Amino acid sequence: MHHGSCLCGSIRFTVSGELEAPVACHCAQCRKQSGHFFASTNVKRDRLQIAGEEHLTWFQSSAKVRRGFCSKCGSWLFWDPPSKDWTSVAMGAFDLPTSAYLERHIFVAEKGDYYTICDGLPQNED
Repeated sequence: MHHGSCLCGSIRFTVSGELEAPVACHCAQCRKQSGHFFASTNVKRDRLQIAGEEHLTWFQSSAKVRRGFCSKCGSWLFWDPPSKDWTSVAMGAFDLPTSAYLERHIFVAEKGDYYTICDGLPQNED
């Protein structure tokens, strides 16, 4: 079991089982919403339990994806494509330890110009 929450604790979540290797997304939308890049792990919906859903607000960021955040503290927690059977959960929102390690970087063609990716992990342009 892995547990996590938003900054103020109004939303708490539990993921059963091990976490998939997280991915760091450098797309412009993730950069603008998170302030840097966004690392997340995909979790099958039947393995994700959320408490405090009355504080969860969804922003429809594109025709295919919505982003979930806490309406009280603003913590960005979820990236959710409703047509899939999984939701991406923010790695930074998990309580430690996660025992998970980044697998790769995606959308590096859109990354900020103020940093360099130098961890040796695979990088996808999109």
